[in-house]
Amino acid sequence: MSSRKTISRLAAAGSLSAAVLLAATACGAGGPAASGGASGSVNVLVEAGGHAELTAIAEKCRQETGVSANFVELPYDGLFNRLSSEFSSGSVSFDVAALDSVWLPNFKDAVQPLDELFTDDVKKDIFPSLVKEANVDGHFIGMPAWTNAEIILYRKDLFEDAKNKADFKAKYGYDLAAPTTWKQYQDISEFFTKDGMYGTDVKGAVETEWMAHVLQAGSPMVLDANNNVVIDNAAHKEALDFYVSLTRSAPPGAAQVDWAAAQNLFNQGKTAMTRFWAHAYRQIPKDSPVYGKVGTAAMIGGSAGVAGVPGPWYLSVPKASKNAENAKKFIKCAYDHNDLGIQSSLGLASRISAFEKYQDQPGYESFKPLIATLNAPATATRPATTKWQQIVDTVLVPTLQKAVAGGDTAALLSEAKKKVQDLIK
Repeated sequence: MSSRKTISRLAAAGSLSAAVLLAATACGAGGPAASGGASGSVNVLVEAGGHAELTAIAEKCRQETGVSANFVELPYDGLFNRLSSEFSSGSVSFDVAALDSVWLPNFKDAVQPLDELFTDDVKKDIFPSLVKEANVDGHFIGMPAWTNAEIILYRKDLFEDAKNKADFKAKYGYDLAAPTTWKQYQDISEFFTKDGMYGTDVKGAVETEWMAHVLQAGSPMVLDANNNVVIDNAAHKEALDFYVSLTRSAPPGAAQVDWAAAQNLFNQGKTAMTRFWAHAYRQIPKDSPVYGKVGTAAMIGGSAGVAGVPGPWYLSVPKASKNAENAKKFIKCAYDHNDLGIQSSLGLASRISAFEKYQDQPGYESFKPLIATLNAPATATRPATTKWQQIVDTVLVPTLQKAVAGGDTAALLSEAKKKVQDLIK
């Protein structure tokens, strides 16, 4: 399961049924026309969490360019299936598609280059890992629409409590504060694991945090630049061993903890710290016992420095679209007004300047650590392979689940290498 798939479901909060939801935005129509229809409109295929990100942008673009956006909104799996089916047929009903970053390798031959939109100024205002990922086989095939990364959320009230500060200093010999090293993170997690509370969570049902530790240890994730399988190297084992070590300070049943479970644990006051996608900071419910008591900190680095695994989505134009001119006009306008996405329910953007515009405003304390994580040199997107989701579902998550349940990490990684090699043959 894609990390962004899960986050999108959290953002959508169950707002969709299995049926297709057709939404006409800023055009007064009852639904989208066929691709290549009205010259002043484009059909935009989006996923559940992404429609909100583009709603205000679409209205602004209608006002400025005269191009209206007709949104066709689908659940995550349905979106992938719809894209696969229409791209394969050579006939598409949409002019712009929002693509999860892990899909770019799958659909690279079905979408048009957007090289003319990637000026030097544009590339300077997009996080480096996204600029790199958007360029496939020498052409830019998607404009980043929004992105995300994990940061550290912690219970500010607990960290500022006088007794906790004194007790922590007495036990560990340094002041209690937001951790800046993984040793500090371990110590703090251990300290707060008492009286029915846990210091942190361990998400055994998703691979992202393990992969972030791999980047921090100086290795590419799973596959190197030549597509060699490196999942059994020292960095992967070091990262996995460290992650498993945190189970001592995490709620039991780590093998089954996913994003939703971890978010609930923190919002319910069961964990003192969590590493989570930055958007969650602004989504803490007002009736949560931790509301107004949460601090934010940048991701921690390893020997290779700070690193995170971004979660971007891209806007692309199918080669089969008969309305490419308006589609590219919409995508350029969406980039120009990318900051409007921050006012949506998900509250994300892709431009550095968009996040910087809000970073010093109250309520947006998650943005500075998010910018720092996304700008970190060791931060990297997932490997560009059509098999990545299969690797995640059939190898990475099962390996992690067995490891946090007490399995031998060296043996598990050796087995994982063989399975990945079989998948990418």
